[in-house]
Order: sequence, then structure tokens, then C-alpha cells
Amino acid sequence: MAATGTMTKTDVTDLLIQQHGEIRDLFDEVMRHSGERRREAFGRLVRLLAVHETAEEEVVHPLTRRGIDGGGGIADDRLREERGAKELLAELDGMDTDDPRFLPKLDKLRLAVLTHARAEERYEFPRLRDKFSDAQRRALAAAVKAAEATAPTHPHPGVESATANMIKGTLASITDRVRDIIRKS
Repeated sequence: MAATGTMTKTDVTDLLIQQHGEIRDLFDEVMRHSGERRREAFGRLVRLLAVHETAEEEVVHPLTRRGIDGGGGIADDRLREERGAKELLAELDGMDTDDPRFLPKLDKLRLAVLTHARAEERYEFPRLRDKFSDAQRRALAAAVKAAEATAPTHPHPGVESATANMIKGTLASITDRVRDIIRKS
């Protein structure tokens, strides 16, 4: 599940923009701390990025592709960005957060993720607001929250389409969530 604050937003674009803010805050927290506090914050960042991107891939980008003029190009660009970010995140997810290479790689990921978020907020979200009614955007927010509740909690590069998420994502989600439980034990 995404961070608690995201549950209050009922419009899909507002929900996703709020999550973008939470992601920015988590990057700052990870970069600002060290030791256990960095590891804990990074774990929250990994989880939020993984579930957020999966939900966008399953709900938002397919809708953009089908429902908005020029949406295919917009969705393709966002999916390409997401794959690159997932590859970086997967590399970082396997690193010790105290490794001297961690922060430079994290900063590269931060730049990629924030650039991606700005592109969504500039090119995709305004078109969704224009195309869909308030009621439709509320329904989309509920769909995003449902997708996040069952999404993998770690990055899986190469699983960026709605179809791939449906086929591979369920098993990845179960595996990730079991792994998370074992790590906490």
C-alpha cells in the first residue's frame, strides 16, 4: 500500500501528484540520513516507487494511450522513462545503503524519477483532467489505489506494460511481499 497520506485524494491526478511529492520527500530523507535511518527510508522509497509505477502502468498510461489524442506517444515516453528508473532502482535495491557508490547512484535515480514526474504532470495529467469528468477521475483514483494494493513492492524492469504487469506482476507481487515479511522477521 502507498503511504498513508495518499489515501485522502480522490482525483487520480491529485493522488499521483501527491505521491510525487512524497517520493521527493523520501529521496531527501534518504540522502540526508545514514545508517539504519537511511536503510529504513530507502525501503519506504523503493516500495512507494514500485507500487506507484505499477499502478500508472496498469491504469493511467493505458488510458492515456487509448483515450487522449497523441496519447500513444505520451504513454510510450513515460514507459521508457519508467523502465530506465526501474533498472536503476533494481541496482540500488541490491546495494548496501552505506556503500560509497550508493548516494551517487541514488542521485542519478532521483534526477530520472523527478524528471519523469514533471513530464507526467506537464504532458499527461492535464490531458486526463480535460478528457475525463470528476466522477471518472475519482473512479480512476480508486483503480490506482486497488492496483497499488496488489502491486510488487520492488522494481521489476521489463514489466512496464499493463499486460506484462497482469501476467508477471501477480507472481512478482507475492514473491516481493513474502520476501518483505521474511526480511522483517
